[in-house]
Amino acid sequence: MHRYNCIIVEDEPLAAEVIKDYIGQVPFLQLKGICTDALYAIDLLQKEKIDLVFLDIHLPKLKGLDFIKALKNPPQVIITSAYQEYALQGYELNVVDYLLKPIEFSRFVMAVNKLKEREAGPALPVSSAAGSERAALFFNVSKKHVKIYIDEILFIESLKEYIRITTKDKSILTKFQLGQIEEMLAQNGFLRIHRSFLVAKSKIDAFSATDVEIAGKQIPIGRSYKDTIIGSLNA
Repeated sequence: MHRYNCIIVEDEPLAAEVIKDYIGQVPFLQLKGICTDALYAIDLLQKEKIDLVFLDIHLPKLKGLDFIKALKNPPQVIITSAYQEYALQGYELNVVDYLLKPIEFSRFVMAVNKLKEREAGPALPVSSAAGSERAALFFNVSKKHVKIYIDEILFIESLKEYIRITTKDKSILTKFQLGQIEEMLAQNGFLRIHRSFLVAKSKIDAFSATDVEIAGKQIPIGRSYKDTIIGSLNA
């Protein structure tokens, strides 16, 4: 059984103790340390191979979300917080899950099980020696691995824990994070135009200040993305 080395970054002793107890009940988790602040955690990450961080948001010295941003290659992160208003920012940073305190053990187990689901995510095929094979990704759909050619993707929509990938001929639903697929397609001409939408720039038929049109579908441009997207499309 593969075991995940994890740490707790939490400045409240009682909250840290609860998570420690939960970790002890999950066979595939191995606790490597408890950090009372993010700076201590950064130091520990440099010394130990850590797969998963249970991270509070309101920490002394360096806040939890800033801690994630400060890491060049962060491990997987599960946020543990009493404040739900930071959930969107957390998911935009590709966290595994966002747990609201007080945390029930059943909910904790659901969160850590997502680690294994992520391991079963899409993978790029090996290119042929002649470089003739089109780039594609395989996605888990109803226990099958479905191939999607990257150059056929029109847009991708986030639906909480799932994404819907739409091509000219079909649409699939798979358990995946939009931020994760955004990173994988970063070099393939895709634009994040909204917190819930990733689109293929080459497939845009028309656009305005508020939306883009792809294959007859109007897709909104988020306010925080507007200037960057309009600038990119006008370039």
